[in-house]
Amino acid sequence: MCGNEFKLTSVAMLLASSLLTISTVSNAETISETPKFWLDSGKKSIADSEKLKPNENNAKNVILFVGDGMGISTITAARIFEGQSKPNNRGGEENSLSFETFPYVSLSKTYSADQQTPDSAPTMTAIITGVKTNDGELSVGMAVARKEKNADIVNANKVKTLLEQAEENGLSTGIVTTARLTHATPAACYAHTSERDWEADVDMPTDATISDIAKQLINFNYGNGLEVAMGGGRSKFLPETTIDPEDVGKNGSRKDGLDLTQQWLRKYPKSAYVFDKAGFTAIDAKKTDHLLGLFDMSHMEYEHDRATDRAGEPSLTEMTAKAIEILSKNKKGYVLMVEAGRIDHAHHAGNAYRALTETVELSNAVRKALEKTNAKDTLIIVTADHSHTFTIAGYPQRGNPILGLVKQPGETDFAKDANGMPYTTLSYANGPGYRGTPARPDLTAIDTAHPDFLQEAAVPLVTETHAAEDVAVFATGPKAYLFHGIQEESYTYQVMAKALKFKAGE
Repeated sequence: MCGNEFKLTSVAMLLASSLLTISTVSNAETISETPKFWLDSGKKSIADSEKLKPNENNAKNVILFVGDGMGISTITAARIFEGQSKPNNRGGEENSLSFETFPYVSLSKTYSADQQTPDSAPTMTAIITGVKTNDGELSVGMAVARKEKNADIVNANKVKTLLEQAEENGLSTGIVTTARLTHATPAACYAHTSERDWEADVDMPTDATISDIAKQLINFNYGNGLEVAMGGGRSKFLPETTIDPEDVGKNGSRKDGLDLTQQWLRKYPKSAYVFDKAGFTAIDAKKTDHLLGLFDMSHMEYEHDRATDRAGEPSLTEMTAKAIEILSKNKKGYVLMVEAGRIDHAHHAGNAYRALTETVELSNAVRKALEKTNAKDTLIIVTADHSHTFTIAGYPQRGNPILGLVKQPGETDFAKDANGMPYTTLSYANGPGYRGTPARPDLTAIDTAHPDFLQEAAVPLVTETHAAEDVAVFATGPKAYLFHGIQEESYTYQVMAKALKFKAGE
């Protein structure tokens, strides 16, 4: 089961002491950050940089990690959050997530064809096809009007995805996500539609002639089809007459009577469909050529809540490892897209704790991918489709709990706002965490590190919004050196196509 909604946590629930107790610069007795320490660290970084040699080879494999909504402030906060959980940390700020050690970094402009602040449909379309399009549309050109129902018009304006090109060139392909497989980011890899919300037939106008997104996944007829598709969204693939195998009393949503999970099994030899952790664990990658995993009716559980799922779910790291094992059987290579989709959902809910734990799990998945691949032939990219209105503010002292109240260097009391109230380091420009004016509540006795605490927001909205600033791109492996400076989001596709020796757009 998937708990996707958060309500503003009451003061009474948060009076317990903080779950995140961090000492300030706790390893100071071991590491003395003298001027010499910093100068020596800088010299070492220079020496390492001088040894860096661009890998000019072409790539056999490409793994694209997308932290949905993972803006730079999210990366920074997650870095500190993870660092403060480690023993002998110096405050947490010195920590690095796995992908922050990649040698090549650039910035990506995320605006879409018709919006300054984008949503996931046009941003992922840009990343996976090299073409920017309109808000809400997947892998079609901007000439298509949103909610266009005519299949002829949509098909005439399709733009080819990297996964479609990969299959045409004999490579294997895979999609892993913690969101619904039919959600915008994964769907952009295989579906072409004028409306991201048309995930199943029940979601569509009755007079539309284009296929729903779930059906497009099953009917992905490039090469020998997708080898791996794992995530949530089971209800989009099951008929309304079918009882869900996990959620008691709930059924599938499809009105056309189609069981797309059975179509998957009939379509592909050596195929498997799994819906729980036991089924996932039992999959033998050597004997399975096509794997469909649908682990929740909607989105998969947040990493923090995964252990309480009724049927059990694999982690993002486990799914990534299994996908690589299956795809690696193809000697020609593969393209794999891995999305940490629930970073975005936690931010929309104004819940920093879950956004950060999802980001740390993405870092774990990247680390596992590095272990299971060869840097000589595998291009690994980590990026985001867009950012959020998530901020790190105030002047907290070194090692101050990242989820805590601001306490400035040398002070024993919390910093106060103009009304004499303490405030947290993390907050949102808008969202459900708004607590009213003119006076903010006193947070002194509230556990702001509680997993259900909603960070304060300046503007009251039912759901927090995306933000428009550039996002980071981290890369390592063949052709990774092509990432530099500030580029359009569509540039990421160009690098992947170049590394694989594909002709862009063909």
